[in-house]
Amino acid sequence: MLDVIVDAGPLWAADRDWTDLAKSAAHAALRGTPHGDLLSNRSCVEMSVKLSDDAEVKTLNAAYRGKDKPTNVLSFPMVQLDLLDAVDIGDDGETLLGDIILAHETCAREADERGISLADHATHLIVHGTLHLVGYDHESDAEAEAMETIEIRALASLGLADPYGDRESGHTAIDETGT
Repeated sequence: MLDVIVDAGPLWAADRDWTDLAKSAAHAALRGTPHGDLLSNRSCVEMSVKLSDDAEVKTLNAAYRGKDKPTNVLSFPMVQLDLLDAVDIGDDGETLLGDIILAHETCAREADERGISLADHATHLIVHGTLHLVGYDHESDAEAEAMETIEIRALASLGLADPYGDRESGHTAIDETGT
């Protein structure tokens, strides 16, 4: 069972169910990977999503990545990749998959630039961040292509458009320096 804990800061609209959005995004992401069994795992698998601001994300980005600037999303995996398949230990244990944090101002600006809602952009970034928690990356072209393919399918399952539809122009929906 996957439990998604969400902490939405004051900049994030209070009338939006961010917990439901994050759960849907995380589930859609995991269903598209070999780790989809984490959704029905007998032990509790937990991940957290913090909806924060540029200042906090800038601090974390500087501390953990050496980049003194805000970015849209950061992911902090907690399970070694070679241990992901061993998460279901057959008891009532708990495993923290990892943490994802989004920066409101950066996400809102990017959503506005793309002409999409903040909720849709946050959904994409949570899908993206969840994939990082289970070992996906975009350091090489092949890795990026594999990750983007899963993202596109996950978002389509949620009724959202392909965020990479204009790849040929060089425009992407994820700040490639951000995760």
